[in-house]
Amino acid sequence: MSRFVLAGDMREESFDWGAVGWRCIPAITGSKHLTVIDVVLSPGGGHDFHRHPDQEEMIIVTAGRIEQWIEREKHALGPGDSVYIDADAVHASFNTGSEDAHLQVVLGPSVGDGGYELVDVSGEEPWAGLRS
Repeated sequence: MSRFVLAGDMREESFDWGAVGWRCIPAITGSKHLTVIDVVLSPGGGHDFHRHPDQEEMIIVTAGRIEQWIEREKHALGPGDSVYIDADAVHASFNTGSEDAHLQVVLGPSVGDGGYELVDVSGEEPWAGLRS
């Protein structure tokens, strides 16, 4: 069912690296194909190396600067830049600036009620040593 999603409808979570606002997930909108997340990465923070086995992802930088990794390749991204990530590709996003970095993240299809699946590989090689 189509619906408006107001700021107060979003489920928010805080992490040591930043914050997440769940904008479009099955539990909020009933979406079966899209998961949309507002992400804030704190200065020096980041979403360490991980993968989404069954979900493609698009990350759009709306403010700030990040160091974006896809597998072993990294690229600096700023406002208006974006990255497409294939399902199951290892990736990570780190805020390299002195201000919060704001990202709009879209994943598809939705998985489960939370709309999101994640496998953390940050403690495994080669990912654990890439930024050393």
